[in-house]
Amino acid sequence: MTGSAKRLGDRLLGGAMIAMLVLVLAFLVTPLLVTCLLAFDARSFLGPLPPPALSMRWFEKLVSLDYVTTGLATSLKIAVLTTAVDVLVGTAAAVALDRSNFPGRSLLMAAFLSPLIVPAVVIGFALLLFLSRIGIVDGFTRLLCGHIVITLPYVVRTVLASLTGRDRRLTEAALVLGATERQAFWNITLPLIRSGMITGAVFAFAVSLDDVAVSMFLTDPSTYTLPVALVSNMRASFDLTIAAAAVLLMAVSAVLIIVLERFVGFDRLLGQGLFRS
Repeated sequence: MTGSAKRLGDRLLGGAMIAMLVLVLAFLVTPLLVTCLLAFDARSFLGPLPPPALSMRWFEKLVSLDYVTTGLATSLKIAVLTTAVDVLVGTAAAVALDRSNFPGRSLLMAAFLSPLIVPAVVIGFALLLFLSRIGIVDGFTRLLCGHIVITLPYVVRTVLASLTGRDRRLTEAALVLGATERQAFWNITLPLIRSGMITGAVFAFAVSLDDVAVSMFLTDPSTYTLPVALVSNMRASFDLTIAAAAVLLMAVSAVLIIVLERFVGFDRLLGQGLFRS
């Protein structure tokens, strides 16, 4: 093959890759753009795009629905409490796993991370049976337990990644210089794993706010989350309030992404690892 033929082949391959990238990007972004357009559609029915006029009617209807605002309040309470418990328990579990080397450590670590691979429907049904068996029938408590179970692995995994990559000599130097174990942890270890804790907390909050499958099993008639309320509304009478809710959730996701970029940085999170605190 001549040099010109190779250059032509390289250009064709590069063009094909760019075209594939554009197609994938369009596939990912187009549904979001359509949802945003529908959320501001002034019509009372689902018509062809683009909408002839824009309005805030679906957002006004969304906030006027009592069961939606009740679900939103419950979702926020559950997400905040879940994140707080996850950070405390997940960080303690990750530190214990990092410092210990007992038989069965790998099995225990797999148990902590298993909710990431077990189907959510299985987790929800199992939690419903277990919590009912031990006498926990309150909807809020059941939802809180379920969300902690499904979000705890995110904090454990990110904090473990931070602990694995830290320089252990810093802690040893602090101990040699006279610091106690507690002082070395608070002044050396904790700042080094801060990025992992923040990343795990953001993921835990987002997953808790978005969960549907597990929450469907654990709700009761008076305690339900926002996604469950939206699914119920869609089944009863489909309208574009679901699009307005999707736009609001996208805004929350955008805020979480900005928080991650501000306090952790995507280059550190995705490209260089969590350990460079």
